[in-house]
Formats: sequence, C-alpha cells, structure tokens
Amino acid sequence: MALPPLSIRGDFGVLSTAAARYAPGLLKSFIEMGSQGAFGAIKLLRPFSDIVDSLELKERPFYPELDRPSFFPACRAVTFMIYMFAEWYKPGCSLEYPVHGSGAIVDALVRGLQKFGGRISSRSHVEIIVIENNRATGFVRAKKAVISNASMRDTLNLLPKEAVPKSYEDTIKSTPQCDSFMHLHLGFDAEGIREDLGIHHIVVNDWDRGVDADQNVVLISIPSVLSPDLAPPGRHTLHAYCPGTEPYELWDGLDRRSDDYKKLKAERSEDIRLPFRGDSTFPGIGVPAVAASGTIVANSLVSVSQHSQLLDAIGKLLLFYRKQIVKDV
Repeated sequence: MALPPLSIRGDFGVLSTAAARYAPGLLKSFIEMGSQGAFGAIKLLRPFSDIVDSLELKERPFYPELDRPSFFPACRAVTFMIYMFAEWYKPGCSLEYPVHGSGAIVDALVRGLQKFGGRISSRSHVEIIVIENNRATGFVRAKKAVISNASMRDTLNLLPKEAVPKSYEDTIKSTPQCDSFMHLHLGFDAEGIREDLGIHHIVVNDWDRGVDADQNVVLISIPSVLSPDLAPPGRHTLHAYCPGTEPYELWDGLDRRSDDYKKLKAERSEDIRLPFRGDSTFPGIGVPAVAASGTIVANSLVSVSQHSQLLDAIGKLLLFYRKQIVKDV
C-alpha cells in the first residue's frame, strides 16, 4: 500500500506523516500509472456510480456483482470500492467478525481510554454544547476539540447558533441524506440447524430492481456461530438489516411509544424476515468507515511527532507479524 490510511490527518502535518514519509511509494505508484493515470487519480474521490455510468457497465452481465458490495453506489467513493474488491476477492479471503461480538471492540476502546486517564459518562444525554471564548465549558468540556459521532444535523442542533459560521450551517442543511437502515434482532432455536452454518449471508430478492431498492437486499449475521457465548445454550442470535434502503419518510414524526409506530415496525420487519426463510446476512457508514474517520480526527489532535511514533510502532508490529506468518507457512 503506497499510502496507509493511518498516516492521514486533517492538518498540514499530513505533509510529514504521509507525503514525506511515504514519498518513494507514492512516486513509484504515479510512475506506474503514467501521466494520464496520475491526473485521473482525482476520480478516486468520486461516487462509484459515476464510474459505472461513464463506462456503461449497467448493461453488462457482471454488473450485479459490481453493484452488490456498494449497497448505495451513489454514496460510495471509488476508493472504498477499490478496497472492497481488493479484499473480498483475494484467494481464501473471509469476512471477519470480532470474537465475542462487536461489544468486544467497545470494551477494548473503553480499556484504552481509561488506561490513559479518560472517563466514560454513559446514559448522559446532551441537550446543548456550551461555547464560551471558543471553548466548550458546560457538561461537555474541551480546550482543543469536541469530537461528535452524531450526524451533522444533530450536532448542529447542539451548538449555539452564533458559534457556527452561516456558510457551514447552509452546507449541512443542503447536504442530501441517504435512506435509513431497517434492523431486526432476534434469537432462534439451534436444534436441527446444520453445524456448518455460515455467519454472514446476503439475500437479494430481485437483481433487476437494483441493490438500492426498498427492502430488496437483506444482510444477515449470526455471530453466535463463532461466539457461542453470545446466545443461551442451544440458541443462536441473528441480526438482519436493509442497508440504507429504508425510506425515512415512513417514520418521520411518529412517536416511538405510539401504536402506529409499533404497527409500522412490525409490518416493515416482516419483509426482512421473509428472505431468511429461503436462505437460512462498511466506512462513509459502517465500522470501517467510522474507524477511518475517527483515526483521522485522532491523528489531527496529536502532534506530528506523536503521530510519527505511532506509525513507527505499527510498522514494527506489522513486520513482526509478517515474519511470524512466514515461519508458520
């Protein structure tokens, strides 16, 4: 990889941690691409759908295989899709899942934060972020930055109007939103289920409708296949969802405690259950994308020297594991 994502930061320090440090690899890549490829590299930032449309690939028989990993191609950058295809189609590749479930990742992050003196305040609803003299001074306090994992619109509503430039507010309000995710969590009896049941499944009801059609694609994950401790003995847990294809207009304004909300939830989740009966299913949205954006923010909040030390340490760790793999082979 010519430019590791971990080297990216959101300030001019990127010239040291990325451009200077990995200049030889970048130069080699540009030489291999040639002048036309180098100047065309800006296309990597465009939506995947733009590339597909420009090459008129939708009429080709292999288009569904290109479209499937993107879910909503208009929202997926070409860089993301390059990573997806490079990793998904390697010989012997598999889609990884954390042992003991995604909660194990959260537990590891909590341990790391507390190790360095951080404090977790859970179940602490934030009504507003108080800003005084360019510092957060209320319950949420910060001298350098407040990192928000809420949406742009939700974060905007937490900030005093005078603290946000009008141009930025207009940008947020004019940014189109993709559709929502419809999730279904349930448990089922493992009796009679084959022992080699896979953890991940994808169901496409109708290829002609496209992967971004309403409730046409369902992804199913059965994490208890790998981590039996995630379900009671003799049971499995299942998570099924429609990836960014649920129209939010159907839910807008509904009180979550109302009978109308409960009725709609039952109706819409029924469509998710049906495909599973016939097929026993990241980054942007998802863990890889969130991990990447979080890494860039974290890199930007530390000094270039600290960032460089991290890259050195990870480089040594990767080299160690590569030697171990060679020995095992």
